[in-house]
Amino acid sequence: MPSSKSNLGSLDEDVINDISDLSEMKISDEKGSTEKSTMTLIEKNVYHDLIYVNAAKIFQGIHKKKPQDRILVRYGDDSASPMLTFKDEYSQRVSYELAFSALKYQDLLEKILLDSCAYPCQSIPDELTSLLVVMLYDLQDRKFQAREIVDEEEPVAEVRKIEHYLYSFKTKLAAALARCRIKHDALSIEYILPETIRKQEQRASALPLYAWINTFKISLQDVFSNLKMKGFTRVESVSDFDHYTYCVDQHCHDVLVFPASLKEELLNLDLFADYKLLLQDKSRSLAVHSVRALLNTDDDIVVAHMGSRLTIAHMSVLTNHSMSRIFVCGVKSPAKEAELRNLFRHVGCKNIQLLHEDFTEIGPTDQRLQKAKVILLLPQCSGVGAGNPIEFILNEHGDAGLLRDLFQGSVSEDKLSILAERQLKELMHAMKFNKVQAIVYCTSSVYPEENEVVVNKALESRVEGNKVQRYRLVPPVFPICSNSKASAEFFFKMEPSEISNCCFLAILEREKASSENLSVKDMLARAAAKGLLDGIVVEKSKKEEKKKKKLKMTQHASNIVGNGVETKAEEFLHHEAVSNIHAEDSVSKAVSNKEQKTVNKTDSYVQLKKATNPVSDSALPKVLKRTSNLSSIRKASERQPLTRKAHAEDRMVVLKPVEIVLPPVIVPYLSPQGNRPRMPTHHCWHDWIGAKSLSGRIFPPPLSKAVKPTVVKQPRPWL
Repeated sequence: MPSSKSNLGSLDEDVINDISDLSEMKISDEKGSTEKSTMTLIEKNVYHDLIYVNAAKIFQGIHKKKPQDRILVRYGDDSASPMLTFKDEYSQRVSYELAFSALKYQDLLEKILLDSCAYPCQSIPDELTSLLVVMLYDLQDRKFQAREIVDEEEPVAEVRKIEHYLYSFKTKLAAALARCRIKHDALSIEYILPETIRKQEQRASALPLYAWINTFKISLQDVFSNLKMKGFTRVESVSDFDHYTYCVDQHCHDVLVFPASLKEELLNLDLFADYKLLLQDKSRSLAVHSVRALLNTDDDIVVAHMGSRLTIAHMSVLTNHSMSRIFVCGVKSPAKEAELRNLFRHVGCKNIQLLHEDFTEIGPTDQRLQKAKVILLLPQCSGVGAGNPIEFILNEHGDAGLLRDLFQGSVSEDKLSILAERQLKELMHAMKFNKVQAIVYCTSSVYPEENEVVVNKALESRVEGNKVQRYRLVPPVFPICSNSKASAEFFFKMEPSEISNCCFLAILEREKASSENLSVKDMLARAAAKGLLDGIVVEKSKKEEKKKKKLKMTQHASNIVGNGVETKAEEFLHHEAVSNIHAEDSVSKAVSNKEQKTVNKTDSYVQLKKATNPVSDSALPKVLKRTSNLSSIRKASERQPLTRKAHAEDRMVVLKPVEIVLPPVIVPYLSPQGNRPRMPTHHCWHDWIGAKSLSGRIFPPPLSKAVKPTVVKQPRPWL
């Protein structure tokens, strides 16, 4: 084994100067301290041995494989799936972070091992090469300082052996790292990474944080008040962020958005420590709210995949005021069941039932799911649209191979084909449940092969059969209307951006049979129960009451039988009454514009006056109450049809008092205006408000000065 002194002597002066300042040689796993939790910063130098073991197992399965003629560092056999054992959530997160960091810098770490002559080593078998690479990354990240050993931790022999070996080569390893930096002319080691990876990390570090409110424990207004007391200011949108600020999400009213730089401070707030606010990607909140919009009061829900435990908890919170139950499939491990129940207990969920079978193993006629009306399908997908792969894997229990796919920037066609085939199988299985009325399908993939193609193939398969209504696509509904054009489409899509991860959402709903079509009243009642139509149902019912009242008044008037007036006069009066009902718009418009139209036909004319107040049923014209039958009204209506302008909404039509001048009869004319010249013929007045009779004849009251009389054209001469 060559001495470190002889190796240092061969280094030029620039390399030696670089070695003297090892602080510049740190490879940053994440961009900025804001992406690391307080726990990570405190315990950075005290990783347990088990963390290295798990990180090495993860790296063994995701490392880049090179052609045989270019292999210089061998990693042994990785055909078997690693058995991972995590002490807690912190250990799990750090293990994945170490494995992903080793993957990103795999080429650089291999060069350092070869250049420093630390590899190959006869005492280290190929099966431990992954552990060697992972621990090398951590050693340089600690500035080649010795790790602090915790007394109570249980040592792992392989870890202590590799650690001792690398520490003995720390000077040679530091020199090799400095030469690599100089070769690439990099101000810092992270600039050696491909530009695509650097941009991906920059975007991930700047993504806003999304948190949904647990209304089991706190109301929305109380959250706003609490945040205000903590010094936070509510703004309108993400573009208005300025450090201690937040806003309400544009789609979901119970989701708050915070700047990425506040992650550590948010996790230290009581709101998060007490499970009143829970951090989760927005795409899952969109899926949960889409399910809620499809539910009735006592409908059950099937969550086809265990997926994110926070998604299940959020679904439980949204169905708090209903009788719905949530069935979660695929909870096979007792440890996982205990983990889920522990979270649900802290959140306050009580309507969740865990099923051990996978979703595809449960038959459509299973008695437990007979009341299930909506299925939430969150299939395993490539997840290429996720900004932070570590968070996606931990929260969605995704495949660790996603780390390799994100590093390469794409997914192999073989893997994509396998995923799409599995997704189609699960979606078609969901369509076989005859009593289910809707399916919510959601992924975090940017590939159409996992999104639109899968949904369209499932719809074309007609797997639901001919005995039930077939499925169709419907746009998703969210509590808050969005200005996004995508929200009006059948497929809701969010592309990866600076403010959100990728999300694809499709809603499949059964067509309604003709016998199952809901009335407008029922549809409005259901919408009002969901809080979507405040006050509209009440207004609608009032309009319906008015329509019924109008119909009752008309029928009442038509059924009254009278006598003592000439048949022609009766028909004329009834005709005018019906015309008033059907042409109320024309009359009101004429009165408001104060227009007068005069037509002289056979020395007869008609005058109509609009009443200032509606009249009651008791004030109906006496002449109308003595109508003989309804047929005369219909005949008169057919002789003189009046068109009515269409209304935007139905309104109650009020009968108007009308002053009508009839053709000549044998009676002296009494003019209501003293200075008006006497007409050549005598007239009789019939008024709807009923004037007192004198000698069997009716006299008119004086014309009102408040409303100017309107002359209406009477095209048919009086017979």
